[in-house]
Parts: sequence; C-alpha cells; structure tokens
Amino acid sequence: MAEELTPAESDLAADAAGPEEEEQPIKQRKNGLYPGVSDELAENMTTGWADTELRDLEPIAQASHTAARRAALSARFPGERLVIPAGNLKTRSNDTEYAFRASTEYAYLTGDQSEDGVLVLEPTAGGHRATIYLLPRSNRENGEFWLSGQGELWVGRRHSLSEAEQLLGIPAKDVRELPEQLRQATGAVRAVRGHDAGIEAALTDKVTAERDEELRVYLSEARAVKDEFEIGELQKACDSTARGFEDVVKVLDKAEATSERYIEGTFFLRARVEGNDIGYGSICAAGPHATTLHWVRNDGPVRSGELLLLDAGVETHTLYTADITRTLPINGRFNELQRKIYDAVYESQEAGIAAVKPGAKYRDFHDASQRVLAEKLVEWGLVEGPVERVLELGLQRRWTLHGTGHMLGMDVHDCAAARTEAYVDGTLEPGMCLTVEPGLYFQADDLTVPEEYRGIGVRIEDDILVTEDGNRNLSAALPRQADEVEAWMASLKG
Repeated sequence: MAEELTPAESDLAADAAGPEEEEQPIKQRKNGLYPGVSDELAENMTTGWADTELRDLEPIAQASHTAARRAALSARFPGERLVIPAGNLKTRSNDTEYAFRASTEYAYLTGDQSEDGVLVLEPTAGGHRATIYLLPRSNRENGEFWLSGQGELWVGRRHSLSEAEQLLGIPAKDVRELPEQLRQATGAVRAVRGHDAGIEAALTDKVTAERDEELRVYLSEARAVKDEFEIGELQKACDSTARGFEDVVKVLDKAEATSERYIEGTFFLRARVEGNDIGYGSICAAGPHATTLHWVRNDGPVRSGELLLLDAGVETHTLYTADITRTLPINGRFNELQRKIYDAVYESQEAGIAAVKPGAKYRDFHDASQRVLAEKLVEWGLVEGPVERVLELGLQRRWTLHGTGHMLGMDVHDCAAARTEAYVDGTLEPGMCLTVEPGLYFQADDLTVPEEYRGIGVRIEDDILVTEDGNRNLSAALPRQADEVEAWMASLKG
C-alpha cells in the first residue's frame, strides 16, 4: 500500500484550498519519505491533463424507480425538508478505512453509492425539489487530486456533478456547501440519523428524535413491497449465490485439508466477481459449529462424515442481497440420523413455504413450520407432548431457537424499523420477499438429547417472493430434498 502525504505536502494543499477547506485539513502520514513539494512540481501537476468528462450518459437502470420512491416520500411528508445521508468512510485501523457501503435509505432513493453523499428534498408549493449533494471531482488546481489520501490518484475517479445528474436524474451540488445551508434552514426538518455526524451537527437544533424516527420507519416500510427492478435484482443475487454454493461443493476436499476459511474464501470470490460483495458475513459452519446460529469465525475444521451448514448471500452491484442456507453432508452422503433430522427440517420448510401467499398473515409461515418441528420433537421423545402444549409454552425453542424467516431486500434483515403491526403482525402482499428458514440445533453439551444428536445442526433457507396467486422460490436453483442434494453434490464432484 502506497504512502500518503507528508506534513509539508498537506500544508501545501491546504494553503491552496482556501479557508473553507483549511478547516478540514487533508489527511497525512507522519513518517512520509518526501519532505515537501517544490513550487516547480506543484505547478507541473496542474497542467497537461486530458479532458475526461463523460458526456451523453444514460440514466442508471433504476432511475425511474428511484424517482417514484422519492415522489411517494414527498407525498408522505409535505412541507418538510427531508435529509437522507449516504454516510462517511469509517476507519478500520490507523489510516485505512473499511470498504464503503452507502446507507440503505440513501441508495434506495437515489441509486447512488457515493460516500459523503446527501439527498435533500426541499419543500415547494407542489411537493418537493430533490437535490443530491456530492463531492465533485478532485481539484487539480490545488493539488487535492494527488496530495489528498482521498484524491483521484489515490482512490480513483469519482463522477463530476454533471455526470451524476445525467446518471441519477437528480440535480447535483457540492456537498461541502450543504452543512452551512442546513444551519441556515428554517421550517420543519427530518433526517435519517446514524450515518453522517457532520450533517446531524448542522441540524442539531432543527430536528427531533420523534420526527426522525417517523421518517426512518416510513422508509423501512416503503421497502416491504418490491418493484419490478428490485425483484430482478433479488433474482440475480439468488442465481449468483447458487453458483457460489456450487463452487463450495467442488472444493470441499480442499476445505477438509484446511478449514472453514476455504469455504468462506471460495464463496467470497463468487460474490466479488458477480456482485458487489457478500450481503452479510458468511456462515460456514462445519460439524458442531452448525449449532451456533451466526458462526462467522469460520476457523474450524471440516471433517468427512459431518455436516456443513452454509448460510451465505451475494449482494448485487445495486445492493440487493440473497440469503440462502443449505446443510450439506461433507462426504456427499447423509447418515441415517443426519437424514432424519434433515428431513424433519425439510418438511417444516415445505409447510412454511406453502403458507406464503397474498392475504395470509405474516406469522402463518412461521407457525406452520414450527408446528412440524414440534411434532417431530414430540415423536422423537425429546419433549413431552401434546404438540399444542409444546407450542403454547414454546418448548420447541430449545432446539429451534430462532424465528422462521424475515423480510429480505437491500438489507439482509430488510424493513427492520417497520412498525410491528405492519411487519410481523401484518399481512403478506404480492411483491414482498422473505426468507423461510426453519432449523433444528442440538448443542454439543445438551444432555437432554441422546448423545448421537449432540453437535448436529440443520437449517434450510430459501428466498420466497409473494406473487399474485401464491409464491415463487427465487432460490429454487439449489436442491433441497435430501436425495436431490446428494445427487447434486455427486454431479459437482464429478
């Protein structure tokens, strides 16, 4: 990794920048190798560069959809200024940052993913005027493009404001001017909090927690029903994820020779080649680790004869993620007990998927799945019946642990801020997308079950779209039934 600025270089850039930019000096490294920049070099770096402005750009694919979303937002909060930030870079260690991921609310309303971006809806007589505030291209006159650690020659070119306007269909302005404009603003303001401390500071005397929470809740509920573009992106995510699972099966022998990390790395390669990233930390849980619901350390052994619980999802370039789980026999064949437990979870998932349809209560698929698991646990003698008693007291939860699914979209647990009455107590509608993911988990230290059960964890998860007449399994490319899983693994291993 190349060195960043010396103090002298930073001072030079600040001197050229003017008073507004002096308040936020360019980042620098203390122990750079160059003592400074000569006047001759500084002058040289301002000239001799080609015009690289991009013209006649086509709007991004979702531009018409983001415009409709902004119109709905405008109608919901007439007469109020609405401020939705993308967020800022976060330090990982010293002078390195985490990869940036724009806030879901900002990306949902703009299609943009630039750090420091802010969408502002200014109230007008007829609704709102939307403006997107962005960092313009790096300044070549003051040296920022090569002296700043976030300059173009360090981290790559960003779009000009004119380019952004063409791509996004929103007037664009310099975000560095926004804090002062917000400080001088009057009238009611709502903002999405938690992403940009500088924007929040500029609004500190103009917003209330109650108004801001209403905005956050609205934007969460607005994402519950997916439009045509979003459904297409979720299908892309599921298709890429299926290929990632195939990649993993093909290298299970290498994972046995190393660890769960080989599985994690293999899936990550597919996510980065076909998408933006993984949608969440991949759970590559082999053997007893499968009983830990969010096992993301992925540092354990992979042993023939045990099960691998792989819970992973590719995030598309537009930030929609899949969330799929398969539990696979590492050697390609379930043993008798593994199959019995797997078949119970499969039967439970089948009942849950069948309950996903328009007009059904959101809780119906969970209740249907849990009933099957409770019946199996009573049948196996692991909990005393009758089944109604087990369900009423929640006794099955010792081994089922979690809810049977959640909304899915730009966040893996999408719509999380929605009102309870609109989410878990709500009704399914066409266009909603959710996971159905029952599981059974017998902890390695659970003395209430026979020893042979201990350390076995099984989860099967698919991404289900509610349609006009029922549902569609977006992740159906991956087999679920035990015999089909074995045949699929055998075909991939050649």
